[in-house]
Amino acid sequence: MLGLLKGLKTTLWFFFRPKVTVQYPNQKREYSQRFRGLHELTRRPDGLEKCVGCELCAGACPTGCITVVGAENDPAHPHSSGERYAAVWQVNILRCIFCGICQEACPTGALHLTRFNELADYSREIEIYTKDRLLEPPAGSPKIGKEVLG
Repeated sequence: MLGLLKGLKTTLWFFFRPKVTVQYPNQKREYSQRFRGLHELTRRPDGLEKCVGCELCAGACPTGCITVVGAENDPAHPHSSGERYAAVWQVNILRCIFCGICQEACPTGALHLTRFNELADYSREIEIYTKDRLLEPPAGSPKIGKEVLG
């Protein structure tokens, strides 16, 4: 009987406390400054990609969710400032644990994890983000919100 009263006391204690539930999507939770969300590939100020296709991010990823295929850079029409560039860069968000090790491994600072975290969708294929969806738009072009990327 003592155990029952102790359990009832705990239940009543939490019943009268203020609720911590938020009414998503009308209200959004505040995240810490160190929160990591969707990946983004950045550009240099001159518009070239920072990613040089070194594949260190893919090698450092503990889940193996990143795929990078490097290719030789054409000097006449360069994609990046290095001799190589990432011809294919994709991340499987369903496998990613958002640990940030890929960001730390990037020698050029091309990869960083944004604060965007609304990544739910109806198809597994959509959850594989490719380079064209993750690459920052060139300077001067209108920014498209990540929520529109779909």
